Amino acid sequence: MKGVQFLVAFVVLALASSFASASDPSPLQDFCVAIDDYKSGELPHTHPRANEILFVQEGTLYVGFVTSNPDNKLFTKVLNKGDVFVFPIGLIHFQFNIGKTNAVAFAAQSSQNPGVITIANAVFKSDPPINPDVLAKAFQLDQNVVKSLQAKFWWDNN
Repeated sequence: MKGVQFLVAFVVLALASSFASASDPSPLQDFCVAIDDYKSGELPHTHPRANEILFVQEGTLYVGFVTSNPDNKLFTKVLNKGDVFVFPIGLIHFQFNIGKTNAVAFAAQSSQNPGVITIANAVFKSDPPINPDVLAKAFQLDQNVVKSLQAKFWWDNN
């Protein structure tokens, strides 16, 4: 009798599990964000969870990154059509079109969730604002300059 109960339970579980499906979502997230207004281009930023590779298909870009403390060394390169550049994980970096025409570049990151911290937004447009005394001391600026920077409109370029 126990054998029949086991067999019935096994068949019921087998049938029930055939209706259930579980899987991880695809780790690939394919998207392209085109910027058609140069004013909304890149501020310096960082990706805390990913390296970034940049391929220039058209145009000329000035790119670079800054190493971490204590050196804070700036590495830059002018990229032309066909050039590739890698930004190491977590380092502040930038891309800037210095050509006389539009530039087209493709970026890829080593994580589907790289995160992004836009430096100017994080420092001058935090909510609530960072005390201007703190920023004035950190950046060795007059407090009025800090207040002016905090009052500016910082666009969301994420």
